[in-house]
Amino acid sequence: MKAREFRGLAPAALRNDLETKRKELLDLRCQVALGEEVHPHRLREVRRDIARLLTVLGEKEDNA
Repeated sequence: MKAREFRGLAPAALRNDLETKRKELLDLRCQVALGEEVHPHRLREVRRDIARLLTVLGEKEDNA
């Protein structure tokens, strides 16, 4: 997702998405540790989404 798509969401929805992405990243890391096949680009994509969510949440908290 792009940052501009995240900016249209409410802070509660952003926190919910952040929790979901963190769980997804944990699952992907566990799959890598167990030797299962994981697409490397998916790990990178999830980490970047988490960073975008944290950035947008920070912006919204600064403006509130």
